[in-house]
Amino acid sequence: MDTVLHWLLLVVAVAAGWFMGRWGRHDGAGGPRMDDEEAVRDRLQFLFTNYSDEAIENFVQSLAVNRETVSLHLSVGAHFRLKGETERAIVIHQNLLARPELPTRYSPQVTYELAMDYMTAGLLDRAESLFHQLLGSRDYSRQAADQLIELYQQEREWDKARQVASTLTVGYPEDELKKRLAYLTCELAEDALRQDDRWGAQKLVKDALEQDKTCVRASFLQADIHRRQGNLSEVSQSLFRVFDQNPSFGPEAIDRLMKQAREKGDVARLGRRLRKLYESWPSTSLLLALVESVERSNGRLAAINLLREELEIRPSLKGLLRLVEMAGYEKGMTTDEGRLVSRMGQMLLSNRPIYRCINCGFEGRQLHWLCPSCKRWEKVQPIQGVEAE
Repeated sequence: MDTVLHWLLLVVAVAAGWFMGRWGRHDGAGGPRMDDEEAVRDRLQFLFTNYSDEAIENFVQSLAVNRETVSLHLSVGAHFRLKGETERAIVIHQNLLARPELPTRYSPQVTYELAMDYMTAGLLDRAESLFHQLLGSRDYSRQAADQLIELYQQEREWDKARQVASTLTVGYPEDELKKRLAYLTCELAEDALRQDDRWGAQKLVKDALEQDKTCVRASFLQADIHRRQGNLSEVSQSLFRVFDQNPSFGPEAIDRLMKQAREKGDVARLGRRLRKLYESWPSTSLLLALVESVERSNGRLAAINLLREELEIRPSLKGLLRLVEMAGYEKGMTTDEGRLVSRMGQMLLSNRPIYRCINCGFEGRQLHWLCPSCKRWEKVQPIQGVEAE
């Protein structure tokens, strides 16, 4: 008896929502529309909260399919997918798509929702097929292309992702899309470098910079190619370009520049260029590189004074540890105490993340060009602050 009553209440609740939607649509131009997905979801919130998923699913499966009820089917399907019950979502969208009475104009939308179900469930081959069907759709072509690129990124099929992105940027010449295309091209360039195909990698890097002149990764790859070819002056030129492209990645460029300068015994000559860069884009890594250059050219005392002065203005834990190491001890601090400070500081730094995504907040100690969390390119950057850069 309770089950029958539950079922009747469910029917009454949905029918009431449907009637209110129709009444609101006819009552005036500003009233809610039943085919507005957000409005339908609001009306369904009561059902999702107060009725079992089985009851809602059974009711929707028995509900007629027409212009007034499609949004109801889609909202329930989306509800199950968001809850992680992708099998239920797939069944609802498959059945909806198979109904001959489904209005034609809703077919692309249902197809897209079913493809998203497959994507969430990890059935990537099925999702890929449906997204390809939608590439010619007027309303879902852009969304389908975005999802296809994400799918190919998951499978590391960079060439396929690049082909879709290249087509997409023709119709949508947006900076973010150009950057994505450039980074996909960089993935192919890196693959070419692994196979020691320097000419192929060089061509791809050039393409990436033409697609997005601010692509930091392309500059790093170009520096790697020049380094393998022994063109050391071009290595420096590519790395210095990073500061104009995105100075947040300056610390990464400085590490490479200093490594090369040490190998050549040329650290002191970098001083003037490093000072100019530090004035424009200060960071701890750049300061420590400048201090090393000053020490090589003017001696340790000058380097210590420079480091102390800059730490007063822009304190950092890494800078302090370097000062303790260089000075041996500060006033009132014994050598043993200095070693203890260094040890504790290194322990603190070893447990801190080095990089953070400026889009979603993902943190880690490894640089990811593609954020593992939000799937955006060039958003994971060196962290700035007292305990970082």
